[in-house]
Amino acid sequence: MQINRNQNYNRFKKNEPQHKINNAIVYPEVRVIIEGEEPRILSSRDAIKLADEMGLDLIEISAVAKPPVCKIMDYSKYLYQLKKAEKDKQKKNRENRIDLKELQFSPSIAEHDINVRIKQAERFLTDGDKVKAVIKFKGREIVYKDKGSMVLLQFAEKLFHVGKVEQMPKLEGKKIFMVIAPL
Repeated sequence: MQINRNQNYNRFKKNEPQHKINNAIVYPEVRVIIEGEEPRILSSRDAIKLADEMGLDLIEISAVAKPPVCKIMDYSKYLYQLKKAEKDKQKKNRENRIDLKELQFSPSIAEHDINVRIKQAERFLTDGDKVKAVIKFKGREIVYKDKGSMVLLQFAEKLFHVGKVEQMPKLEGKKIFMVIAPL
């Protein structure tokens, strides 16, 4: 049995910064952004000195610009702002996403049970999600396909004020399903 000694090496390695900061910036000139001041072009040594005098860090923002853009600020604050922006971006993506919620019932569903499913579907549709209504047939219930389709159509009829039928009832194996989208 051979042990790979390099495998554990990375575990003990100190976390290196994600961005070039302070002495890692080796460009001859950089465009320096200081909060509350106009951007100016300085040599990288002068920019690092200025950042040290202010008690802050020189952080590379854009390496592709001519000259590269750097900002004088606290590095931990910069990382915090990046994390916060990433969370906001993910939150907006989550809000814009439409989920498909599935409701299942049998062809011999009672009136009260279908009313419960209707209330659930109304809640999903008002939240902006699509609803997939599925009727599962067990054993010989498949003989009553038309009864299952009628249940789904009644279900859609009671939801017409909050949603529209996107896909009519369709039989797949031992299931009939229908998709309802919000208005």
